[in-house]
Amino acid sequence: MKTQLGCFNTYLLAGALLFWLDGCASPKSKDVQELAALRLHLEVNPDGTENSSPVSVGRSLPFLVNVEKEAFLTEYKITRASLVDSYGGFSMSIKFDKEGSWILEQYTTAYRGKRIGVEAIFGETQEPRWLGAPRITQRITNGVFVFTPDASRKEADRAVAGLNNFADKAQKDKK
Repeated sequence: MKTQLGCFNTYLLAGALLFWLDGCASPKSKDVQELAALRLHLEVNPDGTENSSPVSVGRSLPFLVNVEKEAFLTEYKITRASLVDSYGGFSMSIKFDKEGSWILEQYTTAYRGKRIGVEAIFGETQEPRWLGAPRITQRITNGVFVFTPDASRKEADRAVAGLNNFADKAQKDKK
């Protein structure tokens, strides 16, 4: 029985080429879930060390807040983020897990009167951006941190979606 080796190589080459092209196709944008990060930093007095730095918060009327470089809460403790319509605009609501709730309660109890610098990373640029620095006026016991972000509604929607994607991914990774 005779086989044509040339035909076999052509089919093999065509199959390999199709496999390679299919594997190298870039993913569809709707299949890729964008992730976001959110970090809370405590306001501190400048002490001359490298543990803190002044950051500019706000775009239209920026102001400086000196914050610790190390965040006390990060996106790893977030279970859900949402936008809440409020009078004259919207607020961002961040719900933390049990451990994050304890940390938030400790900081809001011990540092009343200080500010919490809210740093976020989202969008195409993935550059850190300071969304706000609300003053701690009361102890937060329910694990929900609500603030008005210095962002457009579209930017805030994107940040919330990215935070929820991150929270979902983190929950899957824990299981």
